[in-house]
Amino acid sequence: MSSNKNALIRYKTLDKCLKNKYKKYTLEDLMEECSEALFEFEGKESFVSKRTVQLDLQNMRSEKFGYEAPIEVYERRFYRYSDPEYSIHQISVNENDLKAMNNAVQILKQFKDFSMFKEMNGVIQKLEDSIQSTTQKSIIHLDKNEQLKGLEHIDILYESILNKKVLKICYKSFKAREMNILTVHPQLLKEYNNRWFLICYHKNRIMNLALDRMEEIEIDDKTEYIDKDFNADRYFGEVIGATVSETQRPQNVIFFITKKHAPYVKTKPFHHSQVIMEEDELGTTFKICVQLNFELERMILGMGEFIKVLAPRKLKQRIHKSLKEAFNNYENEN
Repeated sequence: MSSNKNALIRYKTLDKCLKNKYKKYTLEDLMEECSEALFEFEGKESFVSKRTVQLDLQNMRSEKFGYEAPIEVYERRFYRYSDPEYSIHQISVNENDLKAMNNAVQILKQFKDFSMFKEMNGVIQKLEDSIQSTTQKSIIHLDKNEQLKGLEHIDILYESILNKKVLKICYKSFKAREMNILTVHPQLLKEYNNRWFLICYHKNRIMNLALDRMEEIEIDDKTEYIDKDFNADRYFGEVIGATVSETQRPQNVIFFITKKHAPYVKTKPFHHSQVIMEEDELGTTFKICVQLNFELERMILGMGEFIKVLAPRKLKQRIHKSLKEAFNNYENEN
């Protein structure tokens, strides 16, 4: 049993003893009660020391867990609550606390349709009932699409990362003619632009696999898991999106945004490295330092006529080619 759960059982037991008006409890009595409670839950002998109970009482008295329990010692050896009506399970909550809890519930409700959150539906409902928030409409809406292909894999992928399990994945990329069976060591689940990816270790390199290209997944208990101590912020620090190259260096991407749309790019930067290079009556020139990838190109193309890539030349040529082909799609109709 985890130490956190042990502590919760001890606090609950101490609370029951301290609010008992008909029995006097010494420190030794509290030690015995806690030991018996742990034995009941664990099914094995568990001795709670004097030091442990003293620390528990100290924690309950303090603001550490929000209890601030009024524990007193009377007749120099017995412990009880000075307020006979007090219990750690009846801590008062002010109006601001209720508002904060209600806001948190509204956010949780946005996720409850995902399979990995289904087990929380009952918890969310209990929270709503307890803080009387069921009549309030949601004032936060997160963009999500539960019909995305591959979402059914999130459960097993999440549990595999959590429990450090190796996976065998039947995977077929858009470019491949046939399906491949990959043995991978999952490290992270990544969402970008309403699409999910598994970041994993495979054959001495980190790679990302789109969940919508996965056909079958099974756990490989025969292979020892390799934990890469993966740092997501560092790994994705030089890219836009989820596609990272192990060989490509980041480059300075310079682009011009027209005056009307420059405020949108200022308030929602393309990348954390974004800086303003120049401003005039026509618009603003920005610079970011990133790898050149598919997601960067999609973002630039999404700005349409309001953006112009100035550098590097390779990216400028690719954007020009894409726009020319898009123009031809409509030009041919005439």
